[in-house]
Amino acid sequence: MSTLSRPAERIDRVLDAATDLLVRWGYQRVTIEEVARHAGIGKGTVYLHFRTKEALFLTVLLRAHHGVVAGMIDRIRADPAEALPSRMLRSVFLALAEDPVVRRLYLGDSEILGRLAHEAADTLGELAQRRAEIGRAWFGLLRDAGLLRTDLDVSAQLYLLSAVNNGFYFVESLPSPTTPGDPARRADVLRHALAASLEAPGAPAPGAATAEAVAELFASLIEHIDDEWQRRLR
Repeated sequence: MSTLSRPAERIDRVLDAATDLLVRWGYQRVTIEEVARHAGIGKGTVYLHFRTKEALFLTVLLRAHHGVVAGMIDRIRADPAEALPSRMLRSVFLALAEDPVVRRLYLGDSEILGRLAHEAADTLGELAQRRAEIGRAWFGLLRDAGLLRTDLDVSAQLYLLSAVNNGFYFVESLPSPTTPGDPARRADVLRHALAASLEAPGAPAPGAATAEAVAELFASLIEHIDDEWQRRLR
């Protein structure tokens, strides 16, 4: 059986091609015909798996989110300290700095997404809502373990994290004489800021049980992402 005759590998090939073209050309310019040509298959084969162009490119976005969250889970299970907001954001920053394609998709680059951003509003809105619910549960676990400060309520702390998370690549583009262009240096500045503003001074690293509970929360987000992904496949 050839590689392209195996459905899972064929889908990956289509998604790889669609991702590359989306980032290079933007949603408006890419056609299913071009995706098929880039993947080395027929247009009908793309439609065998995806009903519409929108379904295909929503799956591209969902796959980017899956990869970022899966990386977070792996790091937490390898090192419980990664369950802390400051460490998690630092690691995500560095992971996205190393992968400009995933960065632009994960952060919702309007220049390349165009109309897709509006067409994806319901799907990504549901995902954002689920992420917010998980964020609240995550911070609840850390607060119960004495790892977060209590001078702000959870909503305020999540707002702070979201503001930093959503804005760090805008900030990265600004000139700064005190923050060199080295991504690791910028990541350390963000880690320091979040640790000082969110985390309890002198608190120990999260225990293994707390870290695993956090990992399980994010694993439930992976399940939600994958359910949305599967809904778009024939």
